Amino acid sequence: MVNTKKGTIAVWGGEMDHVSGNATTTPIVHSVTFGYNDLDEWHDVAMGKKQGYIYSRNTNPTVQVLEEKIRGLEGGEAATSFATGMAAISNTLFALLKPGSRVVSIKDTYGGTSKIFLDFLPVFNVNVTLCDTTDHEQLEKEIAKGCDLVYLETPTNPTLKVVDIKRLSAAAHKVGAVVVVDNTFATPINQNPLQLGADLVLHSATKFLCGHSDAMGGVLAGRQELVRKVFQFREINGATLQAEPAYLIARGIKTLELRIERQNVSALQIATYLHAHPKISEVFYPGLKSHPQHEIARSQMSGFGGMMSFSLKGNYESVKTFLTSLKFVHLAASLGSVSTLAGPPRTTSHVELSEAQRKQLGIPESLIRYSTGIENVEDLIDDLEQALKKV
Repeated sequence: MVNTKKGTIAVWGGEMDHVSGNATTTPIVHSVTFGYNDLDEWHDVAMGKKQGYIYSRNTNPTVQVLEEKIRGLEGGEAATSFATGMAAISNTLFALLKPGSRVVSIKDTYGGTSKIFLDFLPVFNVNVTLCDTTDHEQLEKEIAKGCDLVYLETPTNPTLKVVDIKRLSAAAHKVGAVVVVDNTFATPINQNPLQLGADLVLHSATKFLCGHSDAMGGVLAGRQELVRKVFQFREINGATLQAEPAYLIARGIKTLELRIERQNVSALQIATYLHAHPKISEVFYPGLKSHPQHEIARSQMSGFGGMMSFSLKGNYESVKTFLTSLKFVHLAASLGSVSTLAGPPRTTSHVELSEAQRKQLGIPESLIRYSTGIENVEDLIDDLEQALKKV
């Protein structure tokens, strides 16, 4: 689908080649195994010499449709999928690293990712250096010392900091390091890390890609030899995406461009409103000109996304009063849905970490993560206004 626009790829990606029986909607193929009457053909498929399916822990027709959509939207050579977003992150890291490897990353990654860097990888004698997220000079110096993998997340969860993918990818490639970018917040509609120099891009497909909070999954796209290496780890590790959630995520992707366009506009309006409100101490949204990395965001993003965070003037009791006063928000530990979701990091993005660890990472207890849905933006702003009056 060369030169095809993203909205069209979102609808047709994978479905022109892999949907059988003249179905206009991707069938959900529940079959665990696939039979062959010809043993030589069976062997060729098993060895990857011929297209086909053997066992759904490895590949599945429904899942392949989703993978092809992601490959097309991100502009990668290949793509693979996982049972969850954390499976995508952990399988990628463990497939590409070994004892003695060195990782350079940032302090503001998602809490589950931070847990891998802080607690899991060191057990396997993998050296992890976490730098101040927006200190690009420090990142470049650490990368220049030599490393095997540079892991980036931009915008970050939950403080919406932005890192320069092109600049840091160039630094990484000078020392032969692989660059992995978590693109969950931006989505492939707003940002394509592979076009900025990254080698691999991953998503928690549970979030914006699915868009309806009814299916879990993770996806990875990028250089073919790297994706293949992660796929081989995943098929033995067993963190396989099943056909039914793959179908739901692929169906959600069909409206991805429409949803993101709406959420881009609404989130900017809400962030602008909050930025001017006397009861808000700080708003973190890369679309605001006041955002410290606004110019970097402008250079690598076509839209600023539906995610933001903001801090109330007050303590955690103020946060509880405010959140429980909202009407058009689910207080829930996810994001990227058609309905607005909100919560503090202590129950959402960084629930795995202690208050001291969150403080060390620069995440205040007064912070609120807000995932803008597709509701009417005037209703959402009115809802925020009435809740703030109660603080």
